[in-house]
Amino acid sequence: MLEREFTLVWDRYTEGQLKECDSFAKGYIDFLSDAKTEREFVRDSVAAAEAKGFRNVATFESLKAGDKVYAINRDRNIFLFVIGQKPMAEGMNLLGAHIDSPRLDIKQNPLYEDNNLCLMETHYYGGVKKYQWVALPMALHGVIFKEDGTRVDVAIGEDPSDPVIGISDLLIHLSREQMEQTLAKGVKGEDLNVLIGSRPAGKKDDKDRAKKYILELLHEKYGIVEEDFVSAELQIVPAGRARDYGLDRSMVMGYGHDDRVCAYTSMLALFDVENPERTTGCILVDKEEVGSQGATGMHSDFFRHLVADLMELKGEGSARELRQVILNSKMLSSDVSAAFDPNYPSVNEPKNTAYFNRGIVFNKYTGSGGKGGCNDADPEFIAQIRGIMNKNEIAWQTAELGKVDQGGGGTIAYIMGNMGMTVIDAGVAVQNMHAPWEVISKGDLYETYRAYKVFLREMA
Repeated sequence: MLEREFTLVWDRYTEGQLKECDSFAKGYIDFLSDAKTEREFVRDSVAAAEAKGFRNVATFESLKAGDKVYAINRDRNIFLFVIGQKPMAEGMNLLGAHIDSPRLDIKQNPLYEDNNLCLMETHYYGGVKKYQWVALPMALHGVIFKEDGTRVDVAIGEDPSDPVIGISDLLIHLSREQMEQTLAKGVKGEDLNVLIGSRPAGKKDDKDRAKKYILELLHEKYGIVEEDFVSAELQIVPAGRARDYGLDRSMVMGYGHDDRVCAYTSMLALFDVENPERTTGCILVDKEEVGSQGATGMHSDFFRHLVADLMELKGEGSARELRQVILNSKMLSSDVSAAFDPNYPSVNEPKNTAYFNRGIVFNKYTGSGGKGGCNDADPEFIAQIRGIMNKNEIAWQTAELGKVDQGGGGTIAYIMGNMGMTVIDAGVAVQNMHAPWEVISKGDLYETYRAYKVFLREMA
């Protein structure tokens, strides 16, 4: 056939495949609902990996083909590998995603009282439209480390019996000046203060009685004092579970699809790998939404050090061989793409846009404007991928993130490309990206999982 035709995933599926798709989506909804922070995602990933026979690499004295290992970096990264039969210097097949999502972080000294109301100050994380984060039920997730090193895990607002918290918005009757502002200025970063209490404690003449009562509650439940917030990592995220979306239940609405939808599918694809020829791996990292810097971002040397350790345990270690591992490896940067939205068609160029229900999305390049800051995948690599996808009847599409002068964005692909690795972005199309509640297609979710599996198994 000379012309390319697109078939919706729903028109491809047998009754059995439809049931598999729905079952897969149900598992994803449960996982996404329970893992709303990087630490929670790593916690649940470790449990899932160990149930599939993976063990912490620190427990191995040597490695052989078929071994399944994982490594943790500061509780915010997890790296999983199935050791291959071939020498690692011949390259690995990798999937790489990030597990951080836009949110509001609690400041180091967050608590204050204003006119008998107790609030917390926040600092938004990643690219957000600030006006989207007001007047919604929010939950508090994270960890607090006390002075003696004791760790306290916090999750308030998810159980139906829990209270929720939130950020107020100005009522329409008094918002004339606010409505005259641009969307970017209608809600300012310093106004994203979370209301957490209004009940007083102590005597009528005491100072900051509402704040005092909150501190008493927190001390009673968690044994913490106000200074402990300095050594805390607390996040404000939307409260509630991910859910079926649409009257036909064909989609999923949830917090953190970007990029946990690709992290989840990547991890489960790796779980299905047994005795591969090439070592296969799943890299789940932090800080992508703010530039991938720091000890838990992809710019960290942790990945290189870990690969060197794996080689040494396999009896293949040398500096030259480490370079060959990187140069000969092939990777899908598992990250989401922007789905076409009929409400806002003008920002897209229709022939090069991602659409719901057409399968996994491959982005040859990202960046912005004149491809600034992008990874640009080799056509030889794309040809290999096409062949693998078509042979296995995987639904796939290609896209850019908006019109040339309109869109742009980045992933971890360019970082791996800078190492010399062969890499392309590949993931699920998302509506409402970076909003508190994002939306994906169940069919695209399932096809992406299938695509990741055949990539790990068949890429040479």
